[in-house]
Amino acid sequence: MGGDYASVAEQFIPYYYNTFDSDRRALEGLYRDNSVLTFESSQTEGAAAIAEKLAGLSFVNVKHEVHTNDAQPAADGAILVLVTGEIEADGSPFKFAQTFVLMQDGGSYYVANDVFKLIYG
Repeated sequence: MGGDYASVAEQFIPYYYNTFDSDRRALEGLYRDNSVLTFESSQTEGAAAIAEKLAGLSFVNVKHEVHTNDAQPAADGAILVLVTGEIEADGSPFKFAQTFVLMQDGGSYYVANDVFKLIYG
């Protein structure tokens, strides 16, 4: 992989948030049965359960604005990605931080771990 981790992250981030903002259920393909999501301290495991959790969030209209993103190579070819920004959910703005661990799966990557937190204050 070498220095390619940064370009993988640069492609992943807009795809993830554009998909989240338009059709959260379509994110299921980014996860696998061993994937884990922690969303506001609530943990969900498995692609189908994660898609259900994201699709069931109470807001209807959502828009992410990414302010920063940092990527690092990790063990076994994984990529660690930290994103900060703002999310507007049904007209209410919030700051957020989200961390992903992307694992190689053949020629592509999937989200092995995903931690999302709103930032208050």
